[in-house]
Amino acid sequence: MRYPNLREEKKLWKKGYGVVVGLDEAGRGPLAGPVVAAAVMIKIQNSKFKIQNCGVNDSKKLTPKKREKLYKLLENCPFIGWGIGRVSEKVIDKINILEATKLAMIKAVRNLKVKSQKSKIKFLIIDGNFRINLDIPQKSIIKADEKVFSVAAASILAKVTRDRIMTKYHKKYPQYGFTQHKGYPTNLHRKLLKKYGFCKIHRKSFRVS
Repeated sequence: MRYPNLREEKKLWKKGYGVVVGLDEAGRGPLAGPVVAAAVMIKIQNSKFKIQNCGVNDSKKLTPKKREKLYKLLENCPFIGWGIGRVSEKVIDKINILEATKLAMIKAVRNLKVKSQKSKIKFLIIDGNFRINLDIPQKSIIKADEKVFSVAAASILAKVTRDRIMTKYHKKYPQYGFTQHKGYPTNLHRKLLKKYGFCKIHRKSFRVS
């Protein structure tokens, strides 16, 4: 069977959950910057929506160039509804990264609701092994970004959005090389942290060593 696919969404549609939303995040591991989540829904449930050849996959398996291309495809696709949620490094330090991830997902769902006012969300598919605090039926699937189309699409939207945020931060803090590592704990980032110390967007609750 080819992954990611619409198998999970179709099972839920058949059970009467007309609007199914996939959720994923980007930025749990970095030492700097926000965590960003995306929520994606497929607006129609028929054969007009073909996914086999569009190239959507877990964002970690795609090159930056491919992610940007797919971001534009998803952004403009009439069959896709999506929302973004962002939680700052300051909030991450206050409530921890797991709770911040859940909060980002809640924000993404709420932003999707605003964008798709006629569509009431019936079910959530979450990448991971946790639930979020919304009164909506939900299912957590480990590595859903590799298996479930809506979650894979969400992984791309979240990743590209966060990478763009970190590229903007690079202009403000060029000494840290954020365009190269996007805040992740690479050898280069650790070296620059030892040289310059923390800046305002670093997560003070994270261990550097």
